[in-house]
Amino acid sequence: MNKKLQFLILMLLGLVFNPTYAQNKSAFKVIPLGTKGGLDESNLSAYLIAPAGSENFICADAGTIRHGIDAAISNQLFKGPADEVLKNKIKGYLISHAHLDHVAGLIMNSPDDVKKNIYALPSVIAVLRDNYFTWKAWANFANEGDLPRLSKYTYVSLEENVNKELMGTEMQVTPFRLSHGPGYESTAFLISHGNASLLYLGDTGADEIEKNTQLEKLWKQVAPLVVKNQLKALFIETSFSNKQPENQLFGHLTPRLLMVELNKLSKLTGVEALRKVAVVITHMKAWDKEEEYLVNELKKNDSLGLKLVFPEQGKLLEF
Repeated sequence: MNKKLQFLILMLLGLVFNPTYAQNKSAFKVIPLGTKGGLDESNLSAYLIAPAGSENFICADAGTIRHGIDAAISNQLFKGPADEVLKNKIKGYLISHAHLDHVAGLIMNSPDDVKKNIYALPSVIAVLRDNYFTWKAWANFANEGDLPRLSKYTYVSLEENVNKELMGTEMQVTPFRLSHGPGYESTAFLISHGNASLLYLGDTGADEIEKNTQLEKLWKQVAPLVVKNQLKALFIETSFSNKQPENQLFGHLTPRLLMVELNKLSKLTGVEALRKVAVVITHMKAWDKEEEYLVNELKKNDSLGLKLVFPEQGKLLEF
């Protein structure tokens, strides 16, 4: 072996076993198919998530699918056509709750899709089964509910705080209940691969408004992962600006309420540990200058100096 080849091998080994290199290497890739919270039906909550180096995606919520795939193709994240990406790259769906801005893309694209699992809490599955895939609203492409059942989709009921394999991917999920207005259940999904995790929250109100402790319980569950630098990103909504009256939030967060909740988490983890977690802002209900105003409010209210990320449809995120 000549000296030049030896030198190259040693350099490669140094990169692989260098702790700093290992820490900086991405664990997940995320492709937002939709990022907004209503108003624009072509850009509603849906996030493709896979381990770095994998093409086996789970779709966290499914408000917009096809238009988001088209945007990802135009950014060269996928090779078309879009229907092949839909069929082959998305291995299943995690549905946080059954409001239309989180499931419309799943329903509308179901005729072109292939056999997959829909993972959700039982209360969410009940709405999909009894209100959407019913032959009155749409064909029943699922394995439960109205006859005939086309069984393209299989409902997989999740149990809170119980880990579940996501079939066809290299990931697992653990769900946690959230409160999205009086008596309405939403979900947070802790998605894991190896020692790394992402936390994706569906729509949620703050504990002080919802009059419960759902977020406090969630923060206690994930705090150890933050401390160990295993939680790479936290996807959390901020739907309205601080101008929105708090009796008209309908189970959503504002910049002020977001920071109230993240301050609670920081007390469990320490600020420095939380600063290493990307905080991805989802579900903004704002247009043009209103969106700019909301982004500025978020930055102004960020007293912890967090790593705020504002996702864009069809553009790759790595964590």
